[in-house]
Amino acid sequence: MSGTVIGNNTLLYKGSSCMRQRLILSVLSGKPIKIIDIRSYHDVPGLQDFEINLIRLLDKVTNGTVIELNETGTELYFQPGLLHGGAFEHDCSLQRGIGYYLEVLVMLGPFCKVPLNVILRGVTSNSIDPSVDHVMTAFLPTVKKFIVDDDVSVKVLKRGMLPLGGGEIVFRCPVRRHLRPIQLLDGGMVKRIRGIAYALRVSPAIANRMVDSAKGVLLKFIPDVYINTDQRKGNQSGKSPGFGLHLVAETTVGVFYAAEQVSNVASEDEKSTPEDVGTAAANKLLQQIYLGGCVDSAAQSVAALFMALSQKDVSQLVVGPLSEYTITFLQHLREFFGVTFKLEHLIVDDDEDDVGRGSDKIQMTCVGIQYSNLNKRVT
Repeated sequence: MSGTVIGNNTLLYKGSSCMRQRLILSVLSGKPIKIIDIRSYHDVPGLQDFEINLIRLLDKVTNGTVIELNETGTELYFQPGLLHGGAFEHDCSLQRGIGYYLEVLVMLGPFCKVPLNVILRGVTSNSIDPSVDHVMTAFLPTVKKFIVDDDVSVKVLKRGMLPLGGGEIVFRCPVRRHLRPIQLLDGGMVKRIRGIAYALRVSPAIANRMVDSAKGVLLKFIPDVYINTDQRKGNQSGKSPGFGLHLVAETTVGVFYAAEQVSNVASEDEKSTPEDVGTAAANKLLQQIYLGGCVDSAAQSVAALFMALSQKDVSQLVVGPLSEYTITFLQHLREFFGVTFKLEHLIVDDDEDDVGRGSDKIQMTCVGIQYSNLNKRVT
């Protein structure tokens, strides 16, 4: 359901889908939203724990936010306050990974009044959300193209797997008055692949087995492959056993593609082998490289947001095929900010110049609205 404008410039939505996108853009635009029929016909109606947890996070990062929820949790009214930021801690719901919440802070961080210095606790890697490593290696390089600052960072203090989590990270982000426009039209060619294999509360040999199986696939593509092992002990290894492999490919022009595979939860019937995890991670990375573009697929929405909010100039970005998440995000950008993107389909030919260029690409073009961070302290 697209947004319908009702009284007091409030956007009305129906259902629970895309709630995170709508809340993020509500905060940035200052437009209140009302969401009705949230799982009205489900066995457990209303907001789920991870959504309530997200709203609490937004309440912490803003001042003066008004939140109204009916008794059944099926109707939400959200009137955003001013972005403040600062230092605070937040325990994330174990239903979603830390990356689910971290992506929100990445989008909001540059527009806060004071720099973010946030400790998040929970699950650092799962099978449905971008992992903390994925945000670190693919999202942050995208952010730095708009704010040109090395102070934006993610540090993993503890890793945590499902079902009990126990992970802990620190996210720091500077504030900026404006974002600069970008012109990124060539993703370059992959020059090296790096990675990290982590084994938590399991045999250390598992990490090496993941590395061997992944390299067995990747060395057929490129010779420069190096994967570290991360074998943490004690409380730094979280509260549940598990293992996973994160891989990142860097191109000749500084574009990063990332992929990750984690083991199944120990209590599940189908067990994961290190060899399966390593092979799956390597194949996911090769697929991401094939899709190509100038940003990782998972970071398309972050790039689109910052392009729309950048200074009043033309931004252009070539990406791989748009994800469904990104398509929905572009629709929401039009509803909240009135920004429309021009999308051009770039077809990869079969001639010699395009050999190895991967899938067809999309060129995204828009004119920034010169969004100004009025919250930023004058120094």
